[in-house]
Amino acid sequence: MSASIKTAMVFAAGLGTRMRPLTDSLPKPLIEVASKPLIDHMLDRLEEAGIETAIVNVHYLADQIESRLAGRSRPKLVFSDERTLLLDQGGGIKKALPQLGSTPFVMCNTDSIWIEGPRSNLRRLIAGFDPVRMDVLLLVASATSSIGVDWPGDFTMLPDGRLLKREERRVAPFVYAGVGIIKPELFAGVGPDVFKLAPFFFAAAERGRLFGQRLDGTWLHVGTPQVLPEAELSIARSIL
Repeated sequence: MSASIKTAMVFAAGLGTRMRPLTDSLPKPLIEVASKPLIDHMLDRLEEAGIETAIVNVHYLADQIESRLAGRSRPKLVFSDERTLLLDQGGGIKKALPQLGSTPFVMCNTDSIWIEGPRSNLRRLIAGFDPVRMDVLLLVASATSSIGVDWPGDFTMLPDGRLLKREERRVAPFVYAGVGIIKPELFAGVGPDVFKLAPFFFAAAERGRLFGQRLDGTWLHVGTPQVLPEAELSIARSIL
């Protein structure tokens, strides 16, 4: 049990190309769903789960994100500036390692929100992380019952919770819900400054140390403008 996890990496630097034309003049994390910017949905979840410090990387229209979050005090925000070079998610973590510290931390996308089930998914994720068995623990959702899933899934899950990468030309039942916990030592000694995060998941899976926790509720992947009305409707129905 890892209830001591108090730090998160929030990915807010992307270009949001699939969200055009909305992102022509607005960074994707500031697109509103249910009258709240995507990044505030995620930061609210982090605050509720006891996260004290969130490292937020910024690149595209970074000034807008920093301005929008200027009045927020919980969790404490530390900006990781990638204005000069977009580092991708793996590189973003590497740059932020001095702020993230030496213990496992939460990582999260800003285009992933969910309608909560009876228990906090993030609190369950933090409580379920076992550093002895796990290098990475991902929140995963059912591909068929999620909103905005337009790909054939990401993972299958073994009875003990271990995740296996989807085989080519196959459909997998679970999708990565954009939130997880990872050990910082996985990035020690990595040479390049710009690199992706997903290969670290797949490498952990090959070692038998990638695990998944199924999301309790409904996952909303707000990846394109077409998904916005469906996401809004799902949230509206959930509060009736």
